[in-house]
Amino acid sequence: MGRFRSTRSVGLHQPQVNEHHLQASGLPADGRLRLLSFNIQVGISTERYRHYVTRSWQHLLPHNGRAGNLQKIGELLGDFDLVALQEADGGSLRSGYINQVEHLAQLGAFPYWYQQLNRNLGRFAQHSNGVLSRLKPQHLEDHPLPGPAGRGAILVRFGEGVDALIVVMMHLALGAKTRARQLAYIRELIGGYRHQILMGDMNTHANDLLEHSPLRDLGLIAPQVEATFPSWRPQRCLDHILLSPSLTLERVEVLAQPISDHLPVAVEIRLPDALSVDTLPVLS
Repeated sequence: MGRFRSTRSVGLHQPQVNEHHLQASGLPADGRLRLLSFNIQVGISTERYRHYVTRSWQHLLPHNGRAGNLQKIGELLGDFDLVALQEADGGSLRSGYINQVEHLAQLGAFPYWYQQLNRNLGRFAQHSNGVLSRLKPQHLEDHPLPGPAGRGAILVRFGEGVDALIVVMMHLALGAKTRARQLAYIRELIGGYRHQILMGDMNTHANDLLEHSPLRDLGLIAPQVEATFPSWRPQRCLDHILLSPSLTLERVEVLAQPISDHLPVAVEIRLPDALSVDTLPVLS
């Protein structure tokens, strides 16, 4: 029964606000925006395939090393303006009842954050995606994705109208057919906007996304081609930040930070003149 699409409805939401970080936006003044996508595996460090078995208990129970791993992640996130998190825990037994999205927002001094709960297993697990931002989103939507319950996307918009910056954070399915349905859903969400960013663990390679998926007509760019999984010996490029051609790429890097079983992807872009940080709501 649990394999049908989530009954959680799509909704308009407001990000949570860290009031004491509102005076430190950290935004660059030159129109550049620093992006990061990271599957954090609920703070579990995996260094060998056998650890999926020997450390599997850490998906159910707390462990002493998780706090240190989250501290390392928080220090890493502080260099970025907009962060997409996958496989975060929203506050359950295994995380010591700590909402990891909120905790990382605090560690990285982000004014705005939002946790998307995709699979609620009560006190045992709160499977979540998250977004951390130094810009105040003017619009935020929580979308359960088609297919078996447990996959979701967060849509945030900065600015107004067709020239707004639209960003979708996601964690896609393993299966190709379900993933295609999810990408078709996301394609409908972003099709009316000129400036698009897609971020997340997409569980497939860039050429599949750009040439064989429902995204193929958008002209998106996948600047990052280095492998991100597994973190200890990367062989597959599963984590992406896809950009519309209107956004100028300044830098892309897969960070050598084997904290999780995925490596984080970092991209720095320059916004078009019509969509500079000066025109976006940063603080309120």
